[in-house]
Amino acid sequence: MTLARQNKPDASKEFDFTARDFERVRALIHRRAGIALAESKHEMVYSRLARRLRATGVRSFQAYLDGLESRLDDDEWEAFTNALTTNLTSFFREAHHFPILADHVRKAKEPVTIWCSASSTGEEPYSIAMTLCEALGPAAAQSHVIATDIDTNVLNTASSGIYTMDRLDKMEPDRARRFFLKGKGEHAGLARVRPELRQMVTFKQLNLLADEWPVSGHFDAIFCRNVMIYFDKPTQGKILSRFAPLMKPDALLFAGHSENFLYVSDAFKLRGKTVYELDSRQPGASRMVPRRSEKQA
Repeated sequence: MTLARQNKPDASKEFDFTARDFERVRALIHRRAGIALAESKHEMVYSRLARRLRATGVRSFQAYLDGLESRLDDDEWEAFTNALTTNLTSFFREAHHFPILADHVRKAKEPVTIWCSASSTGEEPYSIAMTLCEALGPAAAQSHVIATDIDTNVLNTASSGIYTMDRLDKMEPDRARRFFLKGKGEHAGLARVRPELRQMVTFKQLNLLADEWPVSGHFDAIFCRNVMIYFDKPTQGKILSRFAPLMKPDALLFAGHSENFLYVSDAFKLRGKTVYELDSRQPGASRMVPRRSEKQA
């Protein structure tokens, strides 16, 4: 199919969306959020951004993208990024990670701090917090989970800590009773994270491509699961190089099931299935001296 033919409007669609429009979207979201959209995502992009055209009253993708590029600091940029961010998650997803985390934090000699760098709607950071409670007992109250995401919509959901009961279906009943309050009356069918668990987690908006990150520490573990697959290799390497100085010498890095960091960065070595640790053989690793992390408000 020629480019000229690809750029003819599709009469079956509500809005004109040409190959040039799609390439502009790919370039903009890569520059904004580091996401490398595959060529196969044409229909997904149309479906998600068509909602923004309806919301803004714009009648073509060309006009929408022109307007977007003319505004350097605008709420629509946030809406654009949110629309193209995929948020697929569940409680205790990739369950083999959590016993490893539990064993790791039991050896910690000071309050534990963990960064969940792609928290989505909150199931992952709350799963981390539950694991800390089960592993550390009362001492978990001094631990802290920093949960970040680029998508402000999912952060609002996560911060509320309210989920439909079906989100808890695969969770052990005793665990669900311990960490959630079951809704009654007009709230029937909903469950809320208990306040003591919610207090362990701080949610923040963070773009992994930003020049500065609103996190500091040395972390006992960083969860960066199922987000690197949306970045190209140079972007992955840049992010991993920025993770390393934020980690304690014995810290763990948890990746998604389809992610492999060994060919992206030499700062880490594989410890177990999709679990990495700092490679002490690399220059600078021995200079990463741990210091007490301050709880962030």
